[in-house]
Amino acid sequence: MRTFTDLNDLTALVEARLPATELFVRWSRGPDADGGRCSRDGLTGGALPGLSANSLAVEPWWDDRPLRLWVARRLYDYRHLRERRGPGTRPWVLEGEEVGRGPDNEPLVRCHSPIGWISDEVLVECEDLVVSHAASPWGSLDREG
Repeated sequence: MRTFTDLNDLTALVEARLPATELFVRWSRGPDADGGRCSRDGLTGGALPGLSANSLAVEPWWDDRPLRLWVARRLYDYRHLRERRGPGTRPWVLEGEEVGRGPDNEPLVRCHSPIGWISDEVLVECEDLVVSHAASPWGSLDREG
């Protein structure tokens, strides 16, 4: 599986697939570790009908804002999953289809094809880009207050 080492490369993938409804980011130990299995509900332990993931599809309300910023935001907003899911957890892009919604309203996905890992360098680019927009009229990044 390839590795995306530059945010521009990842953005180019999304742009080539617009509206990108079949592209998702999953935070896990990878497709081999997931083994086609399904995610589990953290509260009840119940099996979910797919893998929890986050869509890279651009929402209509995004209007003409930069695609690169959209992709960065999709990664930035879920970076906490690396710590929550433990050692070896990394983001990776997959092509798949949504088969349901999870307990946090996240897409549950049947993976058709893993596409590539997302490097730490890309995550740093995402954080820098999103944080640089936080002081603009775009809005606060304070999720706690």
